[in-house]
Amino acid sequence: MINLPNVDKALFELPGIENFAKIGISSHRPRFLLLYGSLRERSYSRLLIMEAARLLEALGGEVKVFDPSGLPLPDDQPDTHPKVIELRSLANWSEGMVWCSPERHGAMTGIMKAQIDWIPLSQGALRPTQGKTLALMQVSGGSQSFNAVNQMRILGRWMRMITIPNQSSVAKAFQEFDEMGRMKDSSYYERVVDVMEELFKFTLLTRDISIYLTDRYSERRERAEELSLRVNQNSL
Repeated sequence: MINLPNVDKALFELPGIENFAKIGISSHRPRFLLLYGSLRERSYSRLLIMEAARLLEALGGEVKVFDPSGLPLPDDQPDTHPKVIELRSLANWSEGMVWCSPERHGAMTGIMKAQIDWIPLSQGALRPTQGKTLALMQVSGGSQSFNAVNQMRILGRWMRMITIPNQSSVAKAFQEFDEMGRMKDSSYYERVVDVMEELFKFTLLTRDISIYLTDRYSERRERAEELSLRVNQNSL
């Protein structure tokens, strides 16, 4: 027996494999929220998100795309603003997300960051993003770059999301869409197909056990200490 003097052994034990049999498997269509980071009339991040939406729906998912137009800057309006309420409601509803931003000045856009900033890490007893899957994409006006997806990957980790390994970066995006706004057949398009397929699979595999995957010893210990403190206070 390994000696761990600073560890509460009762809280350190993980559920056995037999517990997975009790979880059950969801039968509803996987739910995806898609965010894009540009308000231009011909927004290539929006066009790419719409291609992602078609692919996820074809795979069997339920998809909602959030329109960031009218969303205030973080802290410029209260969280009772209608667009903030809409965004947070969709975040709570979703089981997976796709974030797609243009690269601007070597980074994601402020529009993209504002949407992410309005989604809290915790909202009362709810954690709108923890344990949910995430796929990342970006569009560039010039040569291929990964600055935006790399930044968003850091944010996905901070939001405690299961960020899938695959990602998409579309260079010279203005050349990759036709007059109707549909993406042309290319290796870039095939990568988008790969990413959406991977996101769909990861979501099916993890959505019913995300609570188990994100349960942490430190948080269990904190909850136990808070409960003990309340019990002691009530007994006084």
